[in-house]
Amino acid sequence: MPKLLIGNAPCSWGTLEFDGTGGAPVGFGRMLDELAETGYTGTELGDWGYMPTDPPALRDELSKRGLAMLGAFVPVALKEPSALAGGIAAALKTARLLAAVATNPQPYLVLADNNGTVAGRTQRAGRITAADSLSLAEWRVFASGAEAVAGAVLAETGLKTVFHHHCAGYIETPDEIARLLDSTDPRKLGLVFDTGHYTYGSGGGDAVEALDRFRERIGYVHLKDCHPGIAAQARAQGWDYFEALRHGIFCELGKGSVDFPRLLRRLAQWHYEGYMLVEQDVLPGMGSPKESARRNREYLASIEHNFTQPV
Repeated sequence: MPKLLIGNAPCSWGTLEFDGTGGAPVGFGRMLDELAETGYTGTELGDWGYMPTDPPALRDELSKRGLAMLGAFVPVALKEPSALAGGIAAALKTARLLAAVATNPQPYLVLADNNGTVAGRTQRAGRITAADSLSLAEWRVFASGAEAVAGAVLAETGLKTVFHHHCAGYIETPDEIARLLDSTDPRKLGLVFDTGHYTYGSGGGDAVEALDRFRERIGYVHLKDCHPGIAAQARAQGWDYFEALRHGIFCELGKGSVDFPRLLRRLAQWHYEGYMLVEQDVLPGMGSPKESARRNREYLASIEHNFTQPV
């Protein structure tokens, strides 16, 4: 019978990759303590420097709490050829640290666009049209850059890279996800499927149907919910991505439109054996992260039978 392996991430405590989001950050020690206390057994690295970057120190922080390191998010402005060398260097630095503290399962390098830095994409997150997408030449640069980062990480560290589709970045809509996957080598680059970003970025699309569409490339799953009322309001009032975050677009699990019981059943049918990572993206100082983390874990426990029952 499969076991539901659930982690949580620093972004659920307001530790995001974006600059200038305000609020007092939660220190990594408190975050890891609260994460473990609320029932999670894995985490991600967060921004470089948030947790210790010395492998023995990081390994000690994880082991004393019984936590596995599941991955690390590395944003790269892949549309810009001038950003590639620095992006590869940042990915390799991060991957070396992941490899040094890896246990079981092996962590992923989570590659993404440099989300939130392109004004038009940030302003129109959640309502992107084909006219907002990359040009043909830009697609070639973006896809070849993503593949180059993933290839370098694999060659040096043996770690796999999964791309994170993300609102306020160039890979947000279902068609953009598909085009990136069609343009890259599956032996080098996979997909981390984020249920909340998919739901918001697709205009309320069915995350379980998307699992089936992208199944062959999905290596890792992020569990995030999306509040349909807030999404509708964001579109109607033209909020940018950060305004949607401030209003709680990514709500606690089970309070939005993602059908998590059905999603767990589908993953069980696949015989999915990896971790799933809860991410409730909030800005620093928002809400009560520990209590939200506890409620999210309790919600998953309440529907766990959908994953662990024989299929």
